[in-house]
Amino acid sequence: MAPFRFSICGLDELARYRERGVSHLISILDPGHPMPPDWSSHPEEARLELRFHDVIEEGEGVVAPMHAHIETLFAFGADLLRAPADSVHLLVHCHAGVSRSTAATILLLASARPEADAHDIVRTVADVRRNAWPNLRMIEIGDELLGRGGELIGALRTQYRALLRDNPGWRDVMLSEGRDREIASLAEDCGAVEGGQPVSRPGKP
Repeated sequence: MAPFRFSICGLDELARYRERGVSHLISILDPGHPMPPDWSSHPEEARLELRFHDVIEEGEGVVAPMHAHIETLFAFGADLLRAPADSVHLLVHCHAGVSRSTAATILLLASARPEADAHDIVRTVADVRRNAWPNLRMIEIGDELLGRGGELIGALRTQYRALLRDNPGWRDVMLSEGRDREIASLAEDCGAVEGGQPVSRPGKP
């Protein structure tokens, strides 16, 4: 599935990758947060730094992911594909390695593999980062730019459900972080009814 080797991590895991042959680096950081010092000297042509908060709505005092951020991500990904695949080890990190970095990796794979099934793409990332809760706003923007017609958004719901099934407490965490729309999206495809009770439509994420 992946056209190159990739890893995903949070800030507290970065140090362990210094000796793992990372060729390309994507850092997604809050505005004003310092660049991790061990990586500030990584070659500029092989490094992308994006600055926005892990939010899914615009609001006062926050920088939300915008089209320009995702377009810059796609441009970096296009350059990445020009390198010999066996020479690439991409490391994508944000603060926790859960939301922005996993969303960015999904979008890079979707851009590189336009023919690939959206669920396969999300599963590929979740296999690497089992606690992935990709940022919905980033996926919405990327899905639009790629002309995926909502496929990536639908696949995201499957991952949200899987994580909530194994870790029910994540629901309250997401709600406390203002991620209500991600939780609400899980009810959008529960319109079928059996015996007076809503049920999920088979095969639809």
